[in-house]
Amino acid sequence: MNKKDLRLKYKNLRQAMSPLEAEEKSLAIANRLLQLDIWGKTYFHLFLTMENQKEVHTEYILNILAGKDKEVIVSRSDFERFTMVHYLLTDNTKLMVSQYGIPEPVDGIEVPSNKIDVVFVPLLAFDQRGHRVGYGKGFYDRFLAECKPDVIKIGLSFFEAEDEAIEHNDTDVPLDLCVTPSRVYSFMG
Repeated sequence: MNKKDLRLKYKNLRQAMSPLEAEEKSLAIANRLLQLDIWGKTYFHLFLTMENQKEVHTEYILNILAGKDKEVIVSRSDFERFTMVHYLLTDNTKLMVSQYGIPEPVDGIEVPSNKIDVVFVPLLAFDQRGHRVGYGKGFYDRFLAECKPDVIKIGLSFFEAEDEAIEHNDTDVPLDLCVTPSRVYSFMG
């Protein structure tokens, strides 16, 4: 299946979910993350939930990170260059929802991509090899390419992997892991 068809399929599946189902699945994903061997790391990049896209609710993950005293990094998107600027999330960080529905920091302490240890990656679909379908602008592929080679890339998905391989190109950065409500997929080694 091509990316365009997969985007449509998974956007429709998300829209069909009830708010309660999305909450329950998001909590199950957060609980599965606790089983991963990532908690010795320091800098965690987290996307903030776009309500209009019915994304995985990341406030549960934010609570885990806060409870473990981790440094949380959030981004602001530049839609002219299709890049992101990353900021340390602190008690003083002011967030604003962009015209695209993305909660973003207004300003703050900038953090370079190569300092980040773990990136939680939003996606619409993924396959058994760790290739994913996002919203099609390449923000995360550009960002992940800037990260250090051993950054851990973790997709978060309400749905299980597609059996059929997803088309990809040289600029697509595959995931290391993907966490769904019912299991953890590993694509390393």
